[in-house]
Amino acid sequence: MYKVIIRLAMYTKTILCIFLYLSFSSAFAQFKVDADIRPRFEYRHGFGNLFPDNADPATFVVQRTRLNINYKIEKLTVMMSFQDVSTWGDTRQIDPTDSNNSFSIFQGWIHYEFDENWSTKLGRQVISYDNQRIFGGLDWAMQGRFHDAALIQYKKGNLIADLGFALSQENQRQIGTGFSLSGAFTYKAMQYAYLKKNWDKLSTSFLVLNTGFQKFTGEDNDIPDGVFYRQTAGSYFTFPIDALKLNGSAYYQFGKANANTNLAAYQVALEANYKPGKTLFGLGFELLSGTDQDGDSKNKSFFPLYGTNHKFNGFMDYFYVGNHANNVGLNDVYAKAIFKLGKTSSLLSKVHYFSANADLNNNVDAYLGTEIDLVYTKSLMKDVSLNIGYSHLFASEGMSSIKNGIRNSNTNNWAWVQLKVTPTLFNSATKQ
Repeated sequence: MYKVIIRLAMYTKTILCIFLYLSFSSAFAQFKVDADIRPRFEYRHGFGNLFPDNADPATFVVQRTRLNINYKIEKLTVMMSFQDVSTWGDTRQIDPTDSNNSFSIFQGWIHYEFDENWSTKLGRQVISYDNQRIFGGLDWAMQGRFHDAALIQYKKGNLIADLGFALSQENQRQIGTGFSLSGAFTYKAMQYAYLKKNWDKLSTSFLVLNTGFQKFTGEDNDIPDGVFYRQTAGSYFTFPIDALKLNGSAYYQFGKANANTNLAAYQVALEANYKPGKTLFGLGFELLSGTDQDGDSKNKSFFPLYGTNHKFNGFMDYFYVGNHANNVGLNDVYAKAIFKLGKTSSLLSKVHYFSANADLNNNVDAYLGTEIDLVYTKSLMKDVSLNIGYSHLFASEGMSSIKNGIRNSNTNNWAWVQLKVTPTLFNSATKQ
């Protein structure tokens, strides 16, 4: 912790002095600094994958230490966010350097308003829309998710329209544009259009996303040879009716799953939440298409790409959180309830019934398992909250089939405790 504080101070001292001077010297400037510190203890006994034989559970504490600086003057807004994400004990004591390379810039962008309707946003930024299924900030993950991108934005009344563009390179080259970073669907190029309209009750959005990935040839598959593209298009809606609120989505993916395989995949979801009093009840389903285990002429596996996937399909992250790409898809039917336990606490209870969307080998039944998630939330004081979670997965033979044959009869559970502290350290808009 001492190392993190010293490093944050080194990077921000000059910036803070400049922004403070500008804030106090201009009646139109706004300057805000806030922190986000959240240590989380986890006990993992089958988190993300079935627990194998003859193994010990994992326990650790991971912590995010983030400092956000926001400055606004007239039509210009500047945002910088610095963070350190570390596991307790990953750096030896009195280490003079950041040997675990845990310090990074999470966000660094400028937003300029051309007029009351048009603006642009440039730099490293969180891109998040709707329920965060396709684009999300992934706040559960300590490192979060960002994009190095340029946005053109239009807003008038209840209409919002965004155009986004990104071009990724590993360094400043003299020749060529080969891009070899991979994993997590890291793209070489991205373009998207997003449109959202709000009415009195109904809200609807449309998204068209084009992501390009580097192709390679050669004996070692290391020679850049063009780009292949994956397209995602669809819509999301919300519709409240008194105490009932409906929301749903439908997306289609096409283009290329890889350089040589065509893609045709879909996602459909619908959720109904009913809150007659203090307790919220919810029912829903999500279908994500998949490819048969014995193969197909096309890849039919939908992947939600850059969303906050932890919030969907069970908190134990068996699906679409760094895994389950190009697999048999998923049918997820679930029920949930959120109980108010007092003025400052609540309990979320959620049950998922999982099954494969495509056929498994050897006529194995499509049922994958049932997961129970419990999360207790307590507000301790302003800007300080406590979360305690427990999840248990009852896995089937089908789950073993898609998880590399690991035995499904072992106990699979996960428990965690998180303290979240998010104070505003300074806000010129409220200064005396």
